[in-house]
Amino acid sequence: MKTQTKTTNMETGSIPRLLAQLAIPAVVAQVINLLYNIVDRIYIGHIPGIGAAALTGVGLFTPILMLLNAFAMLVGSGGAPRAAIAMGKKDNDLAEKILGNCFTLLVGLAVVLTIVFYVSAPTLLRLFGASDVTLTYATDYARIYILGSFFVLIVLGMNTFITTQGFAKISMMTTIIGAVINIILDPIFIFALGMGVKGAALATVLSQTVGAVWILRFLTGKKTILRLKRSNMHLDPKVFGPCLALGISTFVMLSTESLLSISFTSSLSRFGGDVAVGAMTIITSISQLVTLPLQGICQGGQPIISYNFGANKPDRVKKAFFTQFCTCVIYTTAFWLVVMIFPKAFATIFTSDKELVTYSAWALRIYMAGIFSLGFQVSCQQSFMALGQAKVSLLLACLRKIVLLIPLIFILPNFFDNKVFAVFLAEPVSDIIAAAVTTITFFTLFNSILKKEKR
Repeated sequence: MKTQTKTTNMETGSIPRLLAQLAIPAVVAQVINLLYNIVDRIYIGHIPGIGAAALTGVGLFTPILMLLNAFAMLVGSGGAPRAAIAMGKKDNDLAEKILGNCFTLLVGLAVVLTIVFYVSAPTLLRLFGASDVTLTYATDYARIYILGSFFVLIVLGMNTFITTQGFAKISMMTTIIGAVINIILDPIFIFALGMGVKGAALATVLSQTVGAVWILRFLTGKKTILRLKRSNMHLDPKVFGPCLALGISTFVMLSTESLLSISFTSSLSRFGGDVAVGAMTIITSISQLVTLPLQGICQGGQPIISYNFGANKPDRVKKAFFTQFCTCVIYTTAFWLVVMIFPKAFATIFTSDKELVTYSAWALRIYMAGIFSLGFQVSCQQSFMALGQAKVSLLLACLRKIVLLIPLIFILPNFFDNKVFAVFLAEPVSDIIAAAVTTITFFTLFNSILKKEKR
C-alpha cells in the first residue's frame, strides 16, 4: 500500500508540493553537511600548539577527498535517475537490478581506491604542497580516512537511491545522523583522548560507518520500494553501463574541483600573496552556500522529472522542470543581491582580521558577480541527467570548469594590470557564458527529448 501511494504521488501529486517535500530535506542535508565540515575544521584549527599546521595538513587532503566523492557519485548520480526512469515505466525489477549492480560497483571501487590512495598518500600529499611540518598531519589524517572510504562511498553513492524513491526525509536523516555523531566525537577524540588529527579522522570515519549502516538497513528493510537483494548484485554491463555513462558528468564536475582549487591557489599566491589566498579560502566557503542548496533543490526535482519521463507524462515533466528552474533562479538571484550589498558581513563570519575582511569583501564582489546565472546553469544541466541524457550532460559539465574557468584563470591576467582582479574575474565570466550555453541548449532539445521518449 505504501509503495502504491508513493508511485501515485509521483504521477498525480501536486508538482510544487512534491518538489518541496523532496527538495527541502535535501537542502537541509546539504547545509548540515557543510556546517559540520566547517565545525570539523574549527576543532582541528584549535588544537593547542599545532592547530595551524594541522589544519593546513588536513586541507591538503582535499583533492583526494574530492576524488573519493567523485567516484561515489559516478555510481550514485548515474544509477538513481536510471532507477527512477525504470520505476516510471513500472519496471521495478530493472530498478532493483540497477540498485544491486551499483552497490557492487561501489564496493569494488572502495577496495581499489583504498589500496591505491593508502599506498600513494604521502607522495600525493607532497605533490599537493605538503611541507616537512604539515606532511605528518596530512598523512595521519589521510590514511585513517582512506581506510574508512568504503563507508564514505556507500553513504554518498547509495543515499541517492533513497531520495529517488521519494524518501527524502530518510535520506536527510543519513546526513543529520552522521553530522551529529561527528560533532560529538570530534572534541572527545581530538582533545579528551589527545588523539589530535588522528582523532578527527577517526570521528569522521565512525560517523560515516553509522550512516552506511542506516542506509543499508533501510534499503534491505520493509519500508523501501526498491530492495537491495543479493540476487541483483551480479554485475551486468547492460545494467550498470548506462548508469556509469550518465554519472560521468557528475564525476567530471567533482573530480575537476581539485584541479580548479590548485589553479586558483597557485595564481593568487603568485599575484597576491597570502592575503589573496586567504580571501579565496573564505570565498570558497561562501560559494558553497550557493552551490549546495542548488544541488539539494535539483536532488528533489530529479525523481519527479525522471519518474514522469519514464511514465511518458511530458506535461508533468515540463511542470516539474519549470518549478525547479524558477526555484533555482530565484534563490541564486536573491543570494547574489545580498552578497553584492553586504560582502563584509559574509567575510566577518570567517575572520576578524580587518585587512582580510576588506580584501575578501572586494574580491567577493568580483568573484560572485555572475553567481545569479548558476540557477540557470545547474538546473538545466542537472535536468539533462534526470532525463537520461548522459552525453549532453557530460559536455555541459566540462564546459564551465575545464573549457572556460581553468584556462581563463591563466589567460585573463595577461590583459589586466591588476592580476588578482583578473584571476577572480575568471569566475563570473565563465559562469555567465556557461549558463547561457547550457540554457539555450536545454530549451532547444527539451521538446525533442520528450517526443523521442513518447515514441
